[in-house]
Amino acid sequence: MALIDGIEKVTGAARYTADLVPRGALAGAIFRSPFAHAQIVSLDVSKARQLPGVVAVITGDECDKTYGVLPIAMNEYPLARDKLRYRGEPLAAVAAVDLATAQKACSLIKLKVRELPAYFDADAACAAGAQVLHDDRPGNIARDVHHEFGDIKKGFADADFVLEESFSCAEVTHAHMEPHASLAEYDPERGRLTLHSVTQVPYYVHLTIARCLEMDASQIRVVKPFVGGGFGARTETLNFEIIACLLARAAGGRVALELSREETFLTHRGRPQTRVKMKLGLTNDGRILACSCQTWQTGGAYDGYGIVTILYAGALLNGIYNIPNVKYDGYRIYTNTPSCGAMRGHGSVNVRFAFEALLDRAAEKLGMDAFALRRKNLLKTPIRTINDLRIESYGLPAALDWVEKASGWKEKKKKKKPGHGIGLACSHYVSGAAKPVHWTGEPHAVVNLKLDFDGGITIATGAADIGQGSSTILAQAVGEVMGLGFDRLTVIANDSRITPKDNGSYSSRVTFMVGNAAVSAARRLKEILTCAAARKLEAKPEDIECLGEIYRVSGRQDEGLAFNEVVAEALVDVGTLTVKGTFTVPREYQGGRFRGAAVGPSMAYSYAASVAEVRVDMATGLVSVVKIWAAHDCGFAINPLSVEGQIQGGVWMGLGQALSEETRYHEGLPLHANMLDYRVPTMAESPPIEVRIIESLDPNGPFGAKEASEGALASIMPAIANAVHDATGIRFTQMPITPDTVLDALAKKARQAMRGNRS
Repeated sequence: MALIDGIEKVTGAARYTADLVPRGALAGAIFRSPFAHAQIVSLDVSKARQLPGVVAVITGDECDKTYGVLPIAMNEYPLARDKLRYRGEPLAAVAAVDLATAQKACSLIKLKVRELPAYFDADAACAAGAQVLHDDRPGNIARDVHHEFGDIKKGFADADFVLEESFSCAEVTHAHMEPHASLAEYDPERGRLTLHSVTQVPYYVHLTIARCLEMDASQIRVVKPFVGGGFGARTETLNFEIIACLLARAAGGRVALELSREETFLTHRGRPQTRVKMKLGLTNDGRILACSCQTWQTGGAYDGYGIVTILYAGALLNGIYNIPNVKYDGYRIYTNTPSCGAMRGHGSVNVRFAFEALLDRAAEKLGMDAFALRRKNLLKTPIRTINDLRIESYGLPAALDWVEKASGWKEKKKKKKPGHGIGLACSHYVSGAAKPVHWTGEPHAVVNLKLDFDGGITIATGAADIGQGSSTILAQAVGEVMGLGFDRLTVIANDSRITPKDNGSYSSRVTFMVGNAAVSAARRLKEILTCAAARKLEAKPEDIECLGEIYRVSGRQDEGLAFNEVVAEALVDVGTLTVKGTFTVPREYQGGRFRGAAVGPSMAYSYAASVAEVRVDMATGLVSVVKIWAAHDCGFAINPLSVEGQIQGGVWMGLGQALSEETRYHEGLPLHANMLDYRVPTMAESPPIEVRIIESLDPNGPFGAKEASEGALASIMPAIANAVHDATGIRFTQMPITPDTVLDALAKKARQAMRGNRS
């Protein structure tokens, strides 16, 4: 089934934030730091204020409140105060009659600083004597995590052999199509503020705006229009959203703040540069007895989602294979670079690359097929893991079976072509975090259904459709329960004045949590209509049969009542019906009692197995992906077309991180802050992607559904790395695997062979 907003998007009728700017709106521009680390001595904005056409100029003096996605990690100001911590950090902002005037005003701002030592990698930031970026974080460690489950020493002691390797993954960004933009309007007469923005989390934006502007939340309205991609980039309130609101209030009117592509890169919140030291202990028959993992994430200048990211990296070592002993040590490090945050497969992707690559090396050492080794360590569900993850549906065995057969694995392994290789990897992900970012005790999801005299049902949801098709899923859920087609259903999403609160689109929560809320609401409305039909037909409610457009008494031969007749009866004496459905994660799924236990638990986990076939040009070092086979256990595919598209999107994102994508800096200055130099795969690089949907029917999900858009991603990098090893005999432990790194490795291998021949 096509997405309900598909026509608007493909015809260009969809209106994104930048399309909403009304005539007469002021243009905003941000003055950004040219220094990576410095103490602010003075900031002179007097000439900017005097420029004709300038309506408002604001600095850090406008807001002395910090913000951040987590209540315990708010250490960032919308506009820097006292100290600068990365190149491009906002210092001041201007609202003017047009963008050219605003930008000219920014050029007139004078800044004096005392430069401080700057650190652009984790080693430098943590070195002895390094100056701290935040006074309350000694050693520039934003968060360190230490978890041990089972008996790790005994696990390694009982192992027949132990493998250990270090891995490195470059920092990457989301590369969403739509640049960041906000439109803020302040009404000075009523003291009210309206913000339209490109967010995935309108509710969290609402909270942050109220905090930073010190306004009563009832005076703030947040609206999310169409969004041109998110992938995690917009799962926290971003500085430009607060700045737009501050400018609108200072100007007493409307301000449009549209970031350039370079500014969007600076505000990226992408996947952090990560180093992983992975250690596995196995028996000679292939059983994993112990896993030890140390992870260092280069997080940038502020916390962002850092605490959650470093926790996910360890928590999701569990939940995919049966590992009785696991030890995890994670370190999130501050550096003088733009902050990293959440990105598709949040926290799990880089560690899964390390694990699956080392597992492949174990299979080679054992002389065991890669599929056989993984099957040796599969879970038996239902199960509660050693770190309190509850798993009740597990489609990984079926996913492995399909990719093995579909890829022709056994035949390709027997008949290898020179420079060709094939590799396998597995992955998993949560279906929504069991605990919300801001714990209030409210339901995790709320959906309202409105039924009026016209017979149409309006589905009101705060859930953010960012292209993943969540609004379509909610319409399908309501339609399925009530037996109605889309022509009777309208979805209104993401307007805090109209729709109920929702925590937003992150951690693949919407289908599972909001879908369950929609099912609950639809069942309640159906019950009301069934009772109305029973009154009209002079029958008992339990005898009424609902056929969607017809309600009748079961067993009778009469035609029954048309849907509109039932609606008319239901509205007698009560008028418009508004029915609410809610969903809350039960306590038993919310994790254990240890520190950090809130990150990782979910009511359901998706599973994926992927096989990559590659061709390596030994002369140029270019790795070309011939084909990808991806099997994904999504519980039940409510919309198979959407599920397939999400899996393909995850595969494509994995391809980019494996082969080409990398954000790089020179002394803190971004080198690839545009879509030309930042090497996102294009259609020219895209291989055929064959997708198989595995349906394990989760007992907790709506109609058995669970996560569908993130779980497959983390298996792509290790599948490609394992395939490149199969093609070259070289194991690559860093991402991306660029032609330069391949050529260097091939040259090193040739030199070693020559030395061996001479000896």
